[in-house]
Amino acid sequence: MGVHRMSISTDDRLELHELPGRYGDAIDDRDWPALDRIFTTDAVFDMTDLGIDPLVGLAEIKRFMDEDAQHPKTHTMTNIYVDEIGDKVRLNFRIIALQRGGLAGTASYYDQVVQTDDGWRVQHRVVTLRRR
Repeated sequence: MGVHRMSISTDDRLELHELPGRYGDAIDDRDWPALDRIFTTDAVFDMTDLGIDPLVGLAEIKRFMDEDAQHPKTHTMTNIYVDEIGDKVRLNFRIIALQRGGLAGTASYYDQVVQTDDGWRVQHRVVTLRRR
């Protein structure tokens, strides 16, 4: 069997691998303008698994993060990988989040990403809690 190579360039992969870290730092620093470098303006952030209705649009994502979210103390991103499926690009990763009180939690992020004139951005994100 031959080895299947994806057509995403190494430069694109590097940029995509940086998105989770940039997201975690933006949330930890409460730097809501930095989310402009993460999401498209029409992005959907689906946190149904956390009991939260999907957020539609970058403005709503920022508002939620600033006003409603119960943020952990810090995020660490891991298990980052990129898959090209047909004409779609998926970015998947996990977080380990230090919660208040010293507990750690994990979640999996499943992103559909698109290349824009300003670089790669998340167009649709689904978060699921890791329950093991």
